[in-house]
Parts: sequence; C-alpha cells; structure tokens
Amino acid sequence: MNRRPGRRLGAWCAGLLLAVVGVVVGCRVADTDGVTPVPQLLAFLPWLLVPTGFALLCSLLARWWPGLVVSVVVLGLLAWYLEPYGKTAEPPGLPIASLRVLTSNVEFGHGTPALVPRIRDRRPDIVFVEECEYTCQATLENDFRTAYPYRDAVRAAGSHGSLILSRFPLKPTAGVPGTMGMPGAVADVRGHPVRLQLAHPMPPLPRQVGLWRRELGRLRAFAAADPHTPTILAGDFNATQDHAAFRHILDTGLTDAARLDGHDRVPSWPARTAAVAGVQIDHVLLSADFTATDARFLRVAGSDHRALVVDIALHQRG
Repeated sequence: MNRRPGRRLGAWCAGLLLAVVGVVVGCRVADTDGVTPVPQLLAFLPWLLVPTGFALLCSLLARWWPGLVVSVVVLGLLAWYLEPYGKTAEPPGLPIASLRVLTSNVEFGHGTPALVPRIRDRRPDIVFVEECEYTCQATLENDFRTAYPYRDAVRAAGSHGSLILSRFPLKPTAGVPGTMGMPGAVADVRGHPVRLQLAHPMPPLPRQVGLWRRELGRLRAFAAADPHTPTILAGDFNATQDHAAFRHILDTGLTDAARLDGHDRVPSWPARTAAVAGVQIDHVLLSADFTATDARFLRVAGSDHRALVVDIALHQRG
C-alpha cells in the first residue's frame, strides 16, 4: 500500500518533466522558436538530456511504461539534434589568400583592456568587436592605429557601439539595421572583394523575442542578398544552432567556422561558467568560398563572452 503513493509521485514528476521538455523538443522538430520560455530553453537544448534522463528514471521506478517510452523517444531526438546543423562542401577552387578573424563581445567595453593583448598575441587580420563603446573604440583605434589602418564603426555608448578593424582596405556599407550597432564593409583581400558584416542582434529576452527574431531575419537577408561575393558574418548572434532563426541564416549557404574545425558545441557564453556549462552564441559564419581551421575560444577578462579566433582560407571560385 505504501508503494502506490510513491509510484504516483514518480509518475507525476516524470510527466511534468516530459511535458516541459516535450514542448521545447517539439518546437525544435517543427523548426520554430515558439514563444517565451521556449527560445530561452532552446539555447540550452543539450542540457535537456538531464531532466529527460531523470524522467526516464522516475518512470522506471514508478513502473509508468508510457512515460518510459516517451522518455526514450525524447532522448533519441535530443541525441539526434546534438549533431551539427547544415551542410558542408569542398570549396570550388584553389586557396588564394589566408587570413585570421577574431570576434569578441567586450561587455559594455569592460573587456577592452584584456582584449588588447589578445589581439597583439593572435595578430588577426580582421577584428569584430561588439559592445565596444566610445572608450573601447578610442583605445583600440589608438593602440592599433598602424597595425589596423582601416576601420568601420557604429559610434555609440554602452552595448550599442561596435567596431571592425582590418589590415585590408575597407569600403564601408550601410550595415544591417538593428537596435545595437551592426556595421558592415567590403574588404579588398589581395584584390578580391569580401563582404564583412558584424552581427549583434538583441537577445531573446521574454518581451523581446519578436525583435530578436526580426533582427536575425535581417542578418539572413544580408547573407542571401549576394551569394556571388565571398562573405564573412561574425559576432555575437545571441543564438545557437538550436534556434530556427539562426539555422535560417545557415540555410543561405553559410557555414559556422567553429563547426568546420570540429568545435560546434564549444560554449562561448557565459564565460565564467563556460568550462562547465554554457552555450555557443558567438560565431564566425563563412560563405562556401572559405575553409576554416584552428578555431579557438579565448577567455577575455572583464567580459561575459569568450572571444573566437579562427584561421580561414579564401578559395578561388570555379
């Protein structure tokens, strides 16, 4: 008689966990980000293995066989979606230029002092810096005036400022409109035009999911606007490969550079717990003209994001 209440409690616990996880996984299957709290939970999709495994255990102890079956199915779907998203293909021609790209969100400029030695040490050819306000911009432009003679920026305070530094000549473009600055340019990489675009859409906060989705949609429109010119789209996307709005950007033909180097699930945020728990929301996306190697996520003291550095090669089109 005493075992029945325990089994009933176990079945209730399993059912509640499966209901929550099932909604999130269902949205992933349906290729939609849904509404709050689904977009926020989708960012941590791999971690949903933990409550699902607990639901399986509760179902087993409670001898609730329907819950056991559902738990196994959900675990299978989660395991399936752990695989990298998108297709990769060999570039159409021989490599014609090699370059290094760095992107870093410096959290309202607080990470700028730590980013300076990272840039000096890694010596990237193109640098994308998000949340780079007036002081951050002045520091980077003054310290690297000779090393990076070309730059484009959105001059603003707080999280709204952004900066692109380049060793290659830049022709500024209108960029992508957004709440936070997202400058763009066309770089002359040894005689070859390369579209550069900094990404920093609004995060999917509970009352801003629609705005987050629209700004990611604008980045997708940029990626799809010119499929014939080599493109680098880099920055803090506030999205992972488990978000439909981010996958739609990849569907234009771009590939995540970290994935090309086998680091598609390495977390970049929050930096303080990334070694144990986190998500990858900082990306360097490349058109099919590029290959990528040696992608590394670096700690930048003062920022809640890790910087991403990746070596890439531009290939000649057939």
